[in-house]
Amino acid sequence: MRVKKALSLLFVASLVFTASFVFAQPMRGVWKGSGGWGMGSQYNKMYNPATVETVSGTVEAVKKFTPMKGMYSGIHIMLKTDKESVDVHLGPEWYIERLDTKIEKGDKIEVKGSKVTMMGKPAIIAAEVKKGDSTLVLRDSAGIPAWAGWRR
Repeated sequence: MRVKKALSLLFVASLVFTASFVFAQPMRGVWKGSGGWGMGSQYNKMYNPATVETVSGTVEAVKKFTPMKGMYSGIHIMLKTDKESVDVHLGPEWYIERLDTKIEKGDKIEVKGSKVTMMGKPAIIAAEVKKGDSTLVLRDSAGIPAWAGWRR
């Protein structure tokens, strides 16, 4: 009888231990990291502080896009400046859509970011976006994304 109780107790203890171990793991199946938008990603390595420039204009469109194969979707805007229309990459959709300041079609904004070439077209990876009195800081001066959080 004592052996059965001991085995039962051991079995229950192992179930509790296994369950606590499983639930203590990060939610990899749900979040899967930054979706290619993290600091060490191929996309983020395109940001070059030496090519940072500031442009201003009117937002012609706000769209979802996937900059590189395997990445989660992001938000980009088409900005009409005095000289041209340029794609401006803001950041991952899951981050941009949770910000208090929304960028919408028709907004007059100023963008500071790194000028890059993607798929043969010029684009800007945004570091800051100014809309009225609000400033969205998306990257620091070294290009580290604000959504990188504690991993800095």
